Amino acid sequence: MCSLAFAAFSLVACSGDNTYTSHPCYLVIDNGLHLDETLASAMNQMSPGVFCMITNNDARKEFTFLNNSGLSSTKRYNAEDDRRTRALGMNGGLIVGFGTLTDGQFCAYDRECPNCFDPAVVPVRSKPLTMSGDGIAACNVCRRRYNMNNGGNSESDGKGLTRYRCSTTGSYGVLHVGN
Repeated sequence: MCSLAFAAFSLVACSGDNTYTSHPCYLVIDNGLHLDETLASAMNQMSPGVFCMITNNDARKEFTFLNNSGLSSTKRYNAEDDRRTRALGMNGGLIVGFGTLTDGQFCAYDRECPNCFDPAVVPVRSKPLTMSGDGIAACNVCRRRYNMNNGGNSESDGKGLTRYRCSTTGSYGVLHVGN
């Protein structure tokens, strides 16, 4: 009975404008304090097609940023970051940026493959995506490719990228991802 209810919910959740997941996700980064160029490159509305993968290491108290042009950086948590709660997607990673085909919409995607990764399977095994300079995220397990410039759509069969609600106040402004 639960499976049937979940299947019905899944169909509703994937239709219409409800393209976002309800999986717990919460991240706030004030790039006016960090002044990180890698993150800023993806938060610039005038640079569509640039995406930044964000991961964090709570033990080392730092964020790691990697954009699809190959630029990477690491920033230590500041006092504000230490006070904030963080949940970076399903397995500790997000991808943010402005797509070239999304009418200026800022997007946040989970960095795990939506077709391979299952957070309910124990032990949890990461199925992280890689990014290319043309705005494509790819899974090395199932070989699916996702067009981040077009809302994270799969280029073949299967689900599109998992999306989160997000906003930015500009390159050196505040990034907010949540649901």
